[in-house]
Amino acid sequence: IEKVLTDAEIMGNIKITSSYLSITGEHIRSINTQAAIALNRVNGTAGNITERSIDQADIFQVLDLAQAVSLPVDKDILHTIPQEYVVDTLEEIKNPQGMMGRRLEARVHLVTAASTAINNLISCVEELGITVDGLVFQPIASALAALEDDEMDLGVTLVELGSNTTNIAVYHGSALRHSASIPIGSASITNDIAVMLQITKKEAENIKINYASALSSMSSSQLDIKYQPNRGSEEKTISEQEVSQYVEARMQEILQMIIREISRADIKDPLTYGIVVTGGGAELRNIINLAENSMGVKVRIGKPTKIEGTQDIADVPRYSTVMGLLLWPFHAMDHTRMQ
Repeated sequence: IEKVLTDAEIMGNIKITSSYLSITGEHIRSINTQAAIALNRVNGTAGNITERSIDQADIFQVLDLAQAVSLPVDKDILHTIPQEYVVDTLEEIKNPQGMMGRRLEARVHLVTAASTAINNLISCVEELGITVDGLVFQPIASALAALEDDEMDLGVTLVELGSNTTNIAVYHGSALRHSASIPIGSASITNDIAVMLQITKKEAENIKINYASALSSMSSSQLDIKYQPNRGSEEKTISEQEVSQYVEARMQEILQMIIREISRADIKDPLTYGIVVTGGGAELRNIINLAENSMGVKVRIGKPTKIEGTQDIADVPRYSTVMGLLLWPFHAMDHTRMQ
């Protein structure tokens, strides 16, 4: 962290005092929950005299109720993200402020994380004398940077291929419906190559970046890659296609887990825009072809394009999360933050 901060301070020629952090990991769980409050009640009896419109306090009250779920001792709420409100019988209201009604209901998406993970992450940064303004679950930050409004409205799944985790956020009706973290990422591809060829992880990473293809049928059986299993042994060669077969097998496994997660999101309509793949793993060659073939939906690469001036500097998939963190303070619909 210290190195990253020093580099950033030198590049930006500023002193950094506060930060937003992203968090992910197996310990993160998400649930959808709802709560309702009665409006216009005076001392417990329904009075006709006080017809008044819904204000911010009512919205806060119903969101507080919705996040009052019993959690395990070691878990904390990371996000309380409103999906929609219901006023009496009117459904799918995005912002009920100013409306009249007798009953206000909120449906929310809760993301919980292990308290230990949160506290350790924060204390690492605070030890360097930097305050932490907020923690964001990784795919939610990436979604802010890489998804279009129409996609979130008509349905899309953001898949962020990190090195140790694959994170998922499913959007529909402009609201987050499901989010999850799968404990396997693109580092396991590097591991597979290192184990199969008995080379160092660094060499394996190079082979993955320069030669590997997510779809082995689209790689060459003629192109040979030279590598040296261990010091002092003679050089060996392996075809690009053979390496890509290991990569494809692992990617297929990750895609199967992604499909299983998406099916957990309780959405009746099909997701119009299919899948947006982002994160460092999205830079693997031919990943779109493999994903489209095995999932049967439209897939595109998600790049962070919402911030001007990032062309050719930070507009590649691996920067989605960090660009999303920059946007978070301005666009977050998170109740835990608004308080």
